[in-house]
Amino acid sequence: MPVGAAAERGPGWSDTRLLLRRLREVMGSEAEGEARLNQMVRLVANNMVAEVCSVYLRRAGDVLELFATHGLNPDAVHRTRLRVGEGVIGDVALQAKALALSDARAHPDFAYRPETGEEEFHSMLGVPVLRGGKVIGVLAVQNRTQRHYTEDEIETLQTIAMVTAELVNQRGFISAEEMRLADSDSVLPARLTGIKLNGGPAIGQAVLHQPRPVIREVISDDVQLEQERLKSALSRMHTALDTMLEDTALQDQGEHRDVLETYRLIAADRGWLKRILEATKGGLTAEAAVLKVQDETKARLRQLNDPFLRERMTDFTDLANRLLQHLSEDYPDDDSDLAEAPDDMIVIAQSMGPAELLDYDRERVRAVVLEEGSPTSHVAIVARALDIPVVGRVKGLLAQVEPGDTIIVDGDHAQVFLRPGEDVQAGFRDTIQGSEARAEIRAAMRELPAVTADGVEISMNLNVGLLVDMAALHETGADGVGLYRTEIPFMVRSAFPGVNEQAELYERVFDLADDKPVVFRTLDIGGDKALPYLNEPRDENPAMGWRAIRIGMDRPAMLRQQMRALIRAARGRALHILFPMISEVAEFITARRLLDIELARAADSDREVPEVVKVGAMLEVPALIWQLPALTREADFISVGSNDLVQFLYASDRGNPRLAQRYDALSPPVLTMLRTVADGCTDTGTPLTVCGEMAGTPLEAMALLGLGFRRLSMSAPAIEPVKAMLRSLDVAALQSYLAQVVGSSDHSLRNKLRDFARDHHVAL
Repeated sequence: MPVGAAAERGPGWSDTRLLLRRLREVMGSEAEGEARLNQMVRLVANNMVAEVCSVYLRRAGDVLELFATHGLNPDAVHRTRLRVGEGVIGDVALQAKALALSDARAHPDFAYRPETGEEEFHSMLGVPVLRGGKVIGVLAVQNRTQRHYTEDEIETLQTIAMVTAELVNQRGFISAEEMRLADSDSVLPARLTGIKLNGGPAIGQAVLHQPRPVIREVISDDVQLEQERLKSALSRMHTALDTMLEDTALQDQGEHRDVLETYRLIAADRGWLKRILEATKGGLTAEAAVLKVQDETKARLRQLNDPFLRERMTDFTDLANRLLQHLSEDYPDDDSDLAEAPDDMIVIAQSMGPAELLDYDRERVRAVVLEEGSPTSHVAIVARALDIPVVGRVKGLLAQVEPGDTIIVDGDHAQVFLRPGEDVQAGFRDTIQGSEARAEIRAAMRELPAVTADGVEISMNLNVGLLVDMAALHETGADGVGLYRTEIPFMVRSAFPGVNEQAELYERVFDLADDKPVVFRTLDIGGDKALPYLNEPRDENPAMGWRAIRIGMDRPAMLRQQMRALIRAARGRALHILFPMISEVAEFITARRLLDIELARAADSDREVPEVVKVGAMLEVPALIWQLPALTREADFISVGSNDLVQFLYASDRGNPRLAQRYDALSPPVLTMLRTVADGCTDTGTPLTVCGEMAGTPLEAMALLGLGFRRLSMSAPAIEPVKAMLRSLDVAALQSYLAQVVGSSDHSLRNKLRDFARDHHVAL
């Protein structure tokens, strides 16, 4: 049979386990590392009816180098290089997901390398080689014919990529030194900065958190045995988690308790478990199957810029590592390694899940420092319940810390001091003694009303996106939820949730709010928040591309299903719906008509409809400001998304590090624009809220109050510092000052506003 004809039906892909057994023989051979890679690509090509199979490995400087090939010119090995993002291979590495092309040369990113001799091949299937959720290479097959690769073929090559990752790791093709910056000053004192996840001072010795067990076997012939091992390990893990939940130190109700109970539910997530079981059917051991699903999940979520969404990754990572430990034959019955840890531990990690923190003796953990993390991460919430200081997003942390290093953590100012001198340590111990008094002051602030020094009442609300975040609504004393991000549950699922499933979720949100108002933003997807099951092409400029309400207009069934679910969930209660990224009033009117259709549909079906329905527009696109009078006639309320509004105003990508500090939200143009919006809404009596990052930073929030804003929505940790600011602020004095300076030609008014705060004793 001709190769091209065979390729169309895909024979040779059916018996994945047979291929994996042969690959196991390759891994166990005595051949040198690159010889094994050559054997592997030849075996894969022959068994998958492909003329070409190639392995590219990632080197320092984000370069992908051809390390082995069967079918391309062998002289191209170690000569052909592509940058991450360059060519089809580079695109696979950049996106960290499979790419199947029947005509690779027609792809806009195709990059021809003449030394490879690949001009005669048309179709290509490339998959990332993942380890620890990071792309370490690309595995690709090619065919002369325009072959249409099936989902089964893609899954098979992804499984082989898992084996490739283990082979590359075992043989050390790329040295660890090459992939990290040399730090010649590692023994000297150093100061690192990050962001505050939980305040407080601490001093102690570094303990490196390394949860990933070693995988000894990747391939298994006995699927039933591996699935039985997996189910047994799952049972033991669930029992251990239940025991953890019974910990008397965490019995009090609160946000941390909800986090742990949600974590336990994630451990029983059927989609997660199903993917692991499916991987064992392909011939992987239980350990390798867990690792494969873990790496694929991490790689997908790493593509997101939203730190809130990225933090959800740590829960699955934590569970996967925990399951791997239960699967390991030498899994310890006690925490012997931790038993030998010092009494004053500063736990150092890239990221952590909430249960991983509880593995440590909390009486000995003085602080946690992370390379990643955000204030809404689950480990930060649990750490707050245990009163453990946490600093996150400390760049270069793991490259500079050695076990046993003395470390000072200043959680209040998000600073980490490595190997400080004796005089610095002595001074810092004095600081620790005053931490309890400051904690009492913070607790007292929660009970105080949000009223300025001159008697102006301010409504303080929360931005949330998961059920677990709703507990903060009552703990912080917030007036309501100013922004509920409905897209987050959609992004962690493998398929679009149905109306009933959505309605159950939204009804739970209503119940947890306990009569406090909740503003539900309809799906704000697209850009860097892609749904994995939509498979839409990538926009060249995602922030200004096909996203948010634009997707809702083009996919009205998706938007109407969400509206239908929200109407069902409200059941006689007040329903507040917010449409994101409205660019013109006509879009808002169209979206509202769809809602009216669903309300009429519910009434005709004799369903209980909401007691009242309020519909708002997010003001994120500057063009809408010139339609503000028309918008206020149509919308019941307006919410300003300051993040997008500022980046669109300046045509400045807020995700670009070269532009991150170039333009300031406290510049005269931005403040003038916001004052225009505030004045327009005040004139018409339209409720106006700011739910972007400006609302959650005391200095920026102060400026907003001076411009006329009276409703702010922010993350839970921002409530107390913003409330402290506004209670010390004379709004009338600030308004008078802003009237004098907002029309200036200054690049930014930030320093002037700081001077005003200092001179008027405003608590920043």
